[in-house]
Order: sequence, then structure tokens, then C-alpha cells
Amino acid sequence: MQEKSFTRLDFDEAVALARQNPEAFEQYRLDTIETVISCASKQNQRRLRCLQWRIDQVRKRAPDPADACVKIYQMMWDSVTGKYGFIDIICNGNYPHRNAEDTASRAKVLALSDARKRK
Repeated sequence: MQEKSFTRLDFDEAVALARQNPEAFEQYRLDTIETVISCASKQNQRRLRCLQWRIDQVRKRAPDPADACVKIYQMMWDSVTGKYGFIDIICNGNYPHRNAEDTASRAKVLALSDARKRK
């Protein structure tokens, strides 16, 4: 596991930076996220980058920061209480990889030779 150092701001310092210099705050935010992700195991880094991408997309699509916050909060609760969420896994043993056959049975796989014949 890599160890990177970064400047930690307390909440009031972060608020002040965001108000005084939004670009510097955004860079601080990105650097902090990258530092935290890079400290994770390689396997978790991929998952964390995917999760961060999803969060970034919610932020981009939201009309305002409060709406983004609510939607990200809902994502968090879905990961706890939704299908394949923490509670579902702990209480029911519904691990996503264990139920892959459910998804596979619903998918229709076409052979490439069939697709070429249709042209």
C-alpha cells in the first residue's frame, strides 16, 4: 500500500478555501480523493475509481450542490439497504457474483455467424 501525504484542512479552512479560491479548492478535493484511492489495495482502487466516477457524474448532472448531495446520499443508502446492498448480503447471503446465473439466464447471446447472415 502506498503512502502519500496531503494537506488536511479542517472544515472551516475548507469552506474558506472554497469561497476564496474555488479552483484551488477543487484541486485540493481532487488531490485528496486521488491520495485516498491510491492508498487502497489494487483491487479496491478499481472499485473506488468506478464509485468516484459515479459520484462525479451525479455532481455534474445535478442542478445545484444540494441536489447532488441528496442524490449521493441516496446512492449511499442504496448500497446499504438496496438489492445486493450490505444488509441484503449480510442477512440473505445475496452476493452479486453468486447470482450471476440469474443474469445469464435472462441474457440472449447471439452468435456472430447469425449476425453476419442477417446482413
